[in-house]
Amino acid sequence: MSPRLARPRAAALAALLAAAALAQPLPAAAQGAVAPAHVARELARPRLAGAGGYSWFGLPIYTARLWVGEQGYRADAPEAAPFVLELRYARALAGARIAEASVEQMERLGAGSAPQRARWLREMKAIFPDVQAGSQLSGVFLPAAGTRFYLDGRALATLAEPAFAKAFYAIWLDPASSARGLRESLLRDAAPAP
Repeated sequence: MSPRLARPRAAALAALLAAAALAQPLPAAAQGAVAPAHVARELARPRLAGAGGYSWFGLPIYTARLWVGEQGYRADAPEAAPFVLELRYARALAGARIAEASVEQMERLGAGSAPQRARWLREMKAIFPDVQAGSQLSGVFLPAAGTRFYLDGRALATLAEPAFAKAFYAIWLDPASSARGLRESLLRDAAPAP
């Protein structure tokens, strides 16, 4: 493919990842859903809070699942407890493009300063691998500590920067997320258990 044709395709992919999603809710968090081993290691008594799909004009990009522990997830105190966000990709994507789209969404949300986002972009490009259909990237929110990433259950890296973690997970969980329908699906059963 010529470089002239590749640029519009890359731009279209960037727009696709950064555009507002059409979220398709998946079945409500199934009672008895079994957490993957890496999730069970990271969370005390993990439970599936919600799941949904991220598509753009009907083109599936990934399905997402949010796992919470005993403390659940509180929208009024999102940094209070650990959680795991899993993304299972429906198609091949370059890790660098995933990082770039993530930073674009952070900027749209006003998260971090320009120098912080530039540093985060470099760090994510170094961490995020290219993914294939079926690849699963998981991020563990570590309160006041940062985030840990997994690929298909294998540890990739830990970024010990709370500001990065807050900005990264805001892409999906902030009320101003461009994927509001997906956010609602993920948070469906995330409240702390009574």
